[in-house]
Parts: sequence; C-alpha cells; structure tokens
Amino acid sequence: MSVLDDIVVGVRDDLERRRAAVPAADVRAALADAPAPRDPMPHLSGGGSSVIAEVKRRSPSKGHLAEIPDPTALARAYAAGGAAAISVLTEERRFGGSLADLVAVRAAVDVPLLRKDFVVDDYQVLEARAAGADLVLLIVAALADDDLRRLHDLVRELGMTPLVEVHDAEETTRAVDLGAGLVGVNARNLKTLEVHPGVFAELAPLVPAETPLVAESGVTGVADAQAYVDAGARAVLVGEALVRHGDPTGAVAAMTGLRAGVPTEIGGAR
Repeated sequence: MSVLDDIVVGVRDDLERRRAAVPAADVRAALADAPAPRDPMPHLSGGGSSVIAEVKRRSPSKGHLAEIPDPTALARAYAAGGAAAISVLTEERRFGGSLADLVAVRAAVDVPLLRKDFVVDDYQVLEARAAGADLVLLIVAALADDDLRRLHDLVRELGMTPLVEVHDAEETTRAVDLGAGLVGVNARNLKTLEVHPGVFAELAPLVPAETPLVAESGVTGVADAQAYVDAGARAVLVGEALVRHGDPTGAVAAMTGLRAGVPTEIGGAR
C-alpha cells in the first residue's frame, strides 16, 4: 500500500466518524450560516507571483514541524505579509490538523482559505463550505474520474474554487480534460514522498496558458519560488519553510510579486 493509499484509508475512517456524529443534512443546513465564498482568482492570476501560505503542524515526510498552538496568530502574520490565500490542513492523523483550525482562521482573517485535505467524499466538501473555506484541494491521484468530476462540480456549485492537484503527465491530462480552472503541480510524489522540483517545468506546458498554475512542495525560500515562477507558476504553496521561519510575514512578502526572468535579491524564507 502506498503512502497515499494509507492516508486515504485513515481519512475515510475519520470521515465516517464525523458523519455518524453530524449527518450530511445537518451540515447542509449549516451552509446558510457560512460566510459568502471569497474569490481567490483575481489574486492568483494578476501580475507577479502570489503565495498560498500554509498552516501545517506535521507531515508524513518530515514529522513534527511546528507547535502552532494558535493558528489564528500565524494566519494573521501570513495575511500581513500579503498572502493571496491561506491553506489550512485539516487532516488529523498525519498532519495534526482539524476543521476547528479552519473555523478559527476563518474568523480571524479576510483572506481566501483553502481546505487542504484528502477529499474523497461529498461530505468533506460540505464541511469545507460550512467551515468557511473558499477553495478545496482535489488530488487527482486519489480520485477516479467520476469522483473527481462530481467533487469538482460540487465545489463550484457551492461557490468555491477547486484547486486540482497533479503529479504526472497522465494526471495533468485528466485535470485539463476536466476543465480545471486552477491547477496545482505537486513536486512531491505522494506514493514515495520524494520531492522532484523539476516535475513542475515538465508538466507546466501541458496546461493551457490561461490556467493559473500553483507550484506545490520544494519551496524552501525565495530562490525556489523564483525558479517555479520562471517555469510558469503564478503562485507557490508554502508550508514547512513558513511555519519554521522566525518572520512568516516577511517570508511571505519576499516571495510575493516575483516575475519570470526578473532576478530578485535572495532573502525571506530559507
């Protein structure tokens, strides 16, 4: 069983526990009280690079990263640095996240929020919207085509933006055929957890030029962000480098506004 398969098994178990406690009908009813969805696309398709800054306590590859006793304080620091969106990990077993983190961050900042999880069921999409998410991650590698399309359509129906994540050429073709309006290229192989930053440059040409690309994994600082921007990224999703940085506000600011082919003084997150 791959790392991804193992994670999804745990995600499904935890999902059923939540569904037993709160039926889907109750979650749907809660949508009426959720804040209106925020549109992240103007930020992610404008001039210069954008940063999706992540609230991330742990990872399967690195283990413990940061305590983050108050995710709202970190989110405010990201927002102060100009983050275009904030990614909140809600997977419990491997990443130490929760929906409670998403709810807390939503109450603290006006920045668009991404629910970062292994979404495999409609229930999770409903949860995301009820908690105030504006974007939902959909991992192509974790979903059959019918499930991917159904979840993609539901995310959009609820006014949110799907971030469709790919790792190889076959997955990229599936995302393009789906009509994904925002594609994330993850340089981390979710089956082995190895990171190959060159994957982004290989896959970027397979995506229509008008579709904003988000580079995920392998960003340790400004130099990495610049390399991704030079290869066609409109945004970088950064977690570990920011939660371990002593100045997350400055680190986000340093990776914001980069332009392809324009050398930038190296600073910020390292």
